[in-house]
Amino acid sequence: MSDLTTFLDGFDERDWQTATAADGPVRFAMVGVGWWVTDQAAPAVTASELCETTALVSRGKEKAAAAAADLGVEHGLSSEEFRDGVAAEDYDAVYVCTPNATHLETVEAAAELGKPVLCEKPMEASTERAEAMVEACEAADVPLMIAYRMQTDPAVRRARELVSAGAVGDVAHVHGHMSQSLLRDIFSDPDQWRLNPDLAGPGASVTDLGVYPLNTTRFVLDADPLAAQSMLYSEHEGFEDVPDERAAFTVRFPDGVFASFSASQRAHETGFLRIVGTEGEIALDPAFFNRNDAGLTVARGDQTADIDFDSVDQMEEEFDYFADRLLTGREIYPDGTHGVTDIRAVEAILAGETATRSL
Repeated sequence: MSDLTTFLDGFDERDWQTATAADGPVRFAMVGVGWWVTDQAAPAVTASELCETTALVSRGKEKAAAAAADLGVEHGLSSEEFRDGVAAEDYDAVYVCTPNATHLETVEAAAELGKPVLCEKPMEASTERAEAMVEACEAADVPLMIAYRMQTDPAVRRARELVSAGAVGDVAHVHGHMSQSLLRDIFSDPDQWRLNPDLAGPGASVTDLGVYPLNTTRFVLDADPLAAQSMLYSEHEGFEDVPDERAAFTVRFPDGVFASFSASQRAHETGFLRIVGTEGEIALDPAFFNRNDAGLTVARGDQTADIDFDSVDQMEEEFDYFADRLLTGREIYPDGTHGVTDIRAVEAILAGETATRSL
């Protein structure tokens, strides 16, 4: 068996980047002015050397203008103005961060304007609408990227490289979890879009959180799911309209790899991912939350190594990756087709309990 140290040299945290500040910037119109945009996305772009925000878009002009003034952004546009192409010459790409079931119309409008799109995950509320989004961007010949920020996180990329190199042998099992207390720590009002199936899609915990370990596993293994089995629970106030206050689900991947995932919007905030192979294992703990320190532990035989990374803003990494791809004309991954696979898996997981469903 190879020594663990033979797998640990030569990792470049930004092996994807070739663009420099002199090539940019890519100017963004951000659609949606909720807390994720104002507290996470916009500050990440401000810190970036490859991007800047030149427009904010909200349903109402007044809200958009107020957010633009607060963040020092040039344009605050209503949704109608955005669709009409107002100030379109002042931005190069569009970032979509609105309720899931509203993504399609926004992406279609951006595509009609010829603007590349970075769309938040999950990309839509149904497979049919997600596929329509891909078709709209293909018809307009504009790039579409789905905002899976874990795929540009250095610790996750390192895990993918180690798995590909055979550091843990053949992968046999994956265990992943993500949870938070939505109503206690984020938004106390249960009358919100994440708990509204008409806006969020068929679930809450799987749709918003479970997709993190699911998609990260897809990326680390470089494989797509084949089938899913689930158990769902909802009982407490605020979760009456969704089936998955808590969820546990198993996903089968090629080559006999079984992944066991769990997610909850009403539990202690935590996240982890563990990949177990025939020769060793890789653990990312904590994982998924942008405020966590990055790092992973890899074990092979009787050897163990902790790999630490400089702290990065996952959102800045994601925006820089997208900008780099636009500035250099290179292929984007994860693209819309990649995102559709997750929507199909989420629908299968939330379709009901216990029965295994092919994807």
